[in-house]
Amino acid sequence: MSISARNNIEGVVTKIENGKVASTVKIEITESTNLTSMITKEAVDDLNLKEGDKVKAVIKATEVLILKE
Repeated sequence: MSISARNNIEGVVTKIENGKVASTVKIEITESTNLTSMITKEAVDDLNLKEGDKVKAVIKATEVLILKE
């Protein structure tokens, strides 16, 4: 498989929280660095994701905004 996104990070799924439509997937990148992704529950099922799986997080975004006042 080939994709154009260059930002891909390897990690391990540490937690999956399934809702009715969307799921939150937590990925441990390093011992002190985690990434959280919200994807559809259907995608979790299609990928057969489970805790302990080795995965790649592919990041393709024009901007990431975080604001704390």
